[in-house]
Amino acid sequence: MTDPATPPATRTDLPPAVPALWMLVLITLAGTLAMHIFVPAMPTAANALHAESSVMQLTISLYILGLAVGQLFYGPLSDALGRRPALMLGMAIYTIAGVVAWRSTSVECLITARFFQAFGGCAGLALGRAMIRDTAPPDRAVQRLAVLNLVVAIGPALAPLLGSLLSVTLGWRSVLFALCLMGIGNLLFVWRLMPETAVASGSPDLHKLGVEYRSLLKTPAFIGYAIGGGCVTTAMFAFVASAPFIFVDQLGKPASHVAFYISLLILSISLGNFITNRTIHRIGMTRLMLSASLLSLTGGLLMLIVVLTGWASVVTLEGSMLLFTLGVGMSGPTALTLAVGINPKVVGSAAGIYGFVQMGIGALCTTLAGLGEDPALAAALVLAAAAVIGQVALRTALSFDSRPRQ
Repeated sequence: MTDPATPPATRTDLPPAVPALWMLVLITLAGTLAMHIFVPAMPTAANALHAESSVMQLTISLYILGLAVGQLFYGPLSDALGRRPALMLGMAIYTIAGVVAWRSTSVECLITARFFQAFGGCAGLALGRAMIRDTAPPDRAVQRLAVLNLVVAIGPALAPLLGSLLSVTLGWRSVLFALCLMGIGNLLFVWRLMPETAVASGSPDLHKLGVEYRSLLKTPAFIGYAIGGGCVTTAMFAFVASAPFIFVDQLGKPASHVAFYISLLILSISLGNFITNRTIHRIGMTRLMLSASLLSLTGGLLMLIVVLTGWASVVTLEGSMLLFTLGVGMSGPTALTLAVGINPKVVGSAAGIYGFVQMGIGALCTTLAGLGEDPALAAALVLAAAAVIGQVALRTALSFDSRPRQ
């Protein structure tokens, strides 16, 4: 029986407290929700701030870049300081940047604030899963991660609908104000209710981290999976950011319809995830990944053909993107699994670099889609090119991967 006089600090054998799943869902959701929820408000915000559509799309591309940079930052920081302090820092940055974005009077200020909002929100995205791995055995961790991933997949699907409702009824700034409230709530939850799940080392081992990063960057198979995975997953952000200008400005549809079109794409990704879970044991990881990436390639090329031939409509564009995103939902998990399994000793570093490359490609594709006077053509060119590069990168990775085909 434990001696009650024993100081709590000396009880190192006690298991860490398990965070409530709903808190992990909220902190993880903050980062991705803020990206999708603002998309329906972009045309209105562009008019209010007297900004071109290509400039306004930087509020999405630099947001994605913030998510990319944060993937490399919070892991080492949480190892040194603990998960809870790193989360509090991230939520504080998210909230402060959200207030600045809400009160922005220029597009330049809004773009900058959105970058730091993403950088702060990435803390939950990066550390929510880490806290589950800290506190649960493998079988239980898989169950909790499955619930977390399901909610995170549904959240972005509903975010455009919420953003559209807020922007139409209360104005575009209400979307940013809602994110401020979410940041304040998450900061309070982490401060008052979130337990610490890891033992802080006191200082990050930057030398070890550098060695791990260099070893991965010198591995052709890992680089191929990372680039290919990014091209067949986050390249879709190019269309998401362009969607308001394509459907409203080019096709003349009501702004309130944009959120519905985007939500269908997110649900298509969720369907792809479901199909993957059901078929991966029968088909195999490698075959499933290549087949899924071919779906995305077909969707991207079909969209480009539709735009070039003048057949662009809600049905043809949405149909092409549903095919593309179905492939995203199937190829994303398989490419990630193969990438982080290259070297089992550096899984954490591999996940960080993979996330950085993936979000970096998404930011680049979103920026490129904002160039030119024809948003539909620009998005179609970006998606088709990314799908082709993704095919080449994934097949190159497989040629260098010496592990048995899975």
